[in-house]
Amino acid sequence: MGRGRAKAKQTRVARELKYHSPNTDLAALQRELAGSHRSDDDFDEYTQYVDDEDDEDDPDADEVDAAEAQGRSDGHS
Repeated sequence: MGRGRAKAKQTRVARELKYHSPNTDLAALQRELAGSHRSDDDFDEYTQYVDDEDDEDDPDADEVDAAEAQGRSDGHS
């Protein structure tokens, strides 16, 4: 219990946002969406930080690394 006041406030805020949208500065939105398109050349300064190996995305990579490490420690190379 005790959640009634918080739930009532959430409902009030949600209803206000749904039915009473604030004034949107369409010119500012257009400027933001148009923006300046960055070319690949803009990102060249960060290429030294790129890791081309996809070990992070592969959930089995840790198991493979552990098995290789165990194989090396057993003298099986």
